[in-house]
Amino acid sequence: MNWTESTRRSFLKRFGAAGALAMAAANAEGLGLAQEPQRSAEPKTPPTPADLKQAATREQRMQWWHDAKFGMFIHFGTYSLIGRQEWAREMEGTPTLQYELLAKHFNPKRTAAREWARLAKRAGQKYMVFTTKHHEGFCNFGTKLTDYNAVQQGPGRDLVAEYVEAARAEGMRVGFYYSLMDWHHPDGATCKTDEAARKRFVEYTHGLIREILTNYGKVDILWYDMSWPLTPEEWEAEKMNAMVFDLQPEIIVNNRNRLEGDFTTPEQRIQASEAGRAWESCMTLNNSWGYCQGDDDWKTPKTIANNLAICARGGGNYLLNIGPMADGSVPPQSVAILDKVGEWLQTNGKAIYGTQRAKAGGTGNATFTTSGNNLYICQYAWPGRTEAAEWLTFYQPQVVLSIGGLKNKALSARLLKTGQKVEFVQDQFTLRLTGLPSDPPDDPISVIEVECDGVPEVSDSDMRPLWPRGKVGMSV
Repeated sequence: MNWTESTRRSFLKRFGAAGALAMAAANAEGLGLAQEPQRSAEPKTPPTPADLKQAATREQRMQWWHDAKFGMFIHFGTYSLIGRQEWAREMEGTPTLQYELLAKHFNPKRTAAREWARLAKRAGQKYMVFTTKHHEGFCNFGTKLTDYNAVQQGPGRDLVAEYVEAARAEGMRVGFYYSLMDWHHPDGATCKTDEAARKRFVEYTHGLIREILTNYGKVDILWYDMSWPLTPEEWEAEKMNAMVFDLQPEIIVNNRNRLEGDFTTPEQRIQASEAGRAWESCMTLNNSWGYCQGDDDWKTPKTIANNLAICARGGGNYLLNIGPMADGSVPPQSVAILDKVGEWLQTNGKAIYGTQRAKAGGTGNATFTTSGNNLYICQYAWPGRTEAAEWLTFYQPQVVLSIGGLKNKALSARLLKTGQKVEFVQDQFTLRLTGLPSDPPDDPISVIEVECDGVPEVSDSDMRPLWPRGKVGMSV
């Protein structure tokens, strides 16, 4: 965590949706520049032996993940019965013995996991990450270490097993979310000040992780969360990761047990790591991770598609959350948004999947991604016709879409939606794509593929000092 152990989720819950949207807008604006995005400050510690061992196989283990770009996050637990998001217990101060009763009444339908996996496939997502245990401490899997689990309580069955089976049936890579913090375990807080409690709680935690990585076959991702209240040394995190890789040699592990891990995890914002460091932006479809019946602040398909393009441009992935209702049904608004994004990806997937970190930012109306020698202009605000064309030949023949600062020679251009060839004119400063349709050819974002004579690089700021200028006053 970058701030304190209070997590960004807690911050967003305390300061509200308006703050979340403002922060997201500020970060998106910052990433709109062609310059390299800056990584947020993190404590710099020397790599541990476990880190070095992971690094030796990282490129091979993560190749599929880099190509995949888009994943589904699923927050589902007994908190879904309350319908006030996943932090409800702590934020509302619900007594433990009352909260435990939810486990007896938690009984999602048996088809839920299949519905999630089929939705993920339609949405164009390539992997899934499911909450095996969230902060509330309830285990969605069968375990020998506590009866506070899905098999021995309301569901009477292993929800993680159902999820794994469903994900594999749809060709999805399988990820497990696991919260280190535990509001239910009696040692979950006292472990910070009581050594005997720490030993018990760490043994319990390592034991649960061992179970989920032993009982379900190959697991592709382990997504730790919330390391409060212990340090990596107190968690025995090196030993933890060594166990993980002994059990699952090909697994990918994030950095939220406060070791380096394979990738960083900016939350509710898009923030690229430095070149060479893998990263994944995790984000909600509204403002809540767990189901929240009163949260109707849904992102549009255009916002999701553009966020996906921004992540791809920075060489990162986009892990987008659904919060199923108590019976496991996905809110219809989530389904509609994801289905629309999936439809868009069927046509425009070349602009996302398998792309590389771009040396091209975007304009105020478009995001650029690159793959090999191809530049993809993800135009979220279609230019349309302009009255300026009456006086400026630059905007003729209409409709013109122009890019300043493309350093490569353009060889061809086409609309991905229709395959239609796009005419263009290029000089040392500008690529002008001409004769485009007045209305956007695709929804929610139209994409133009430009083939270049090398790996595309766009920088309008590099062009700025070379621009021919006129007089101090009018030159015409």
